[in-house]
Amino acid sequence: VSGEGVLVAVIDALGHGEQASRAAAAAARNLSQYAQEFPVALVQRCHAELRPTRGAALGIAWFDWRRRTVTWLGVGNVAGVLLRAGDGVDPRPLPLIARAGVIGDQLPALRPSVRPLAAQTLLALASDGVAGDFSAALSLVMAPQRLAQRILDRYARRDDDATVLVFRCGDAS
Repeated sequence: VSGEGVLVAVIDALGHGEQASRAAAAAARNLSQYAQEFPVALVQRCHAELRPTRGAALGIAWFDWRRRTVTWLGVGNVAGVLLRAGDGVDPRPLPLIARAGVIGDQLPALRPSVRPLAAQTLLALASDGVAGDFSAALSLVMAPQRLAQRILDRYARRDDDATVLVFRCGDAS
């Protein structure tokens, strides 16, 4: 978080246990240390750092307050959805596409998508432990923690770990 914007991310390391924990921690350190960099540079840094690990799926969104945009970049089995409201904004959930690959092993061509912020913008990110299209559960009026719990309750797979992160920014003016 800075005066310029905020970085929001979901990391899902491959596998379980100590090795997966080390990969997730390495990615989190990189994201924290270089949070002000453009998402492509961040993903490339994480990729280099995670080479000796099992790797991870990663979804990141940079909310740029000055430009009034959100930049999304996802690699691997992570899902992202934007929900926006305001004058002239399509109110339907906007799926954010993640490219196939593994941070630390197989890095795809990195093509971030940039979307304008609306008066109200909500971002929901989920790991592959969340099944199906959870966008039907999204709401701009529900508190983010409660909304994340709702998604987990309705869509979490019982045979995998699941992560949901909900971030909402109010008036973007």
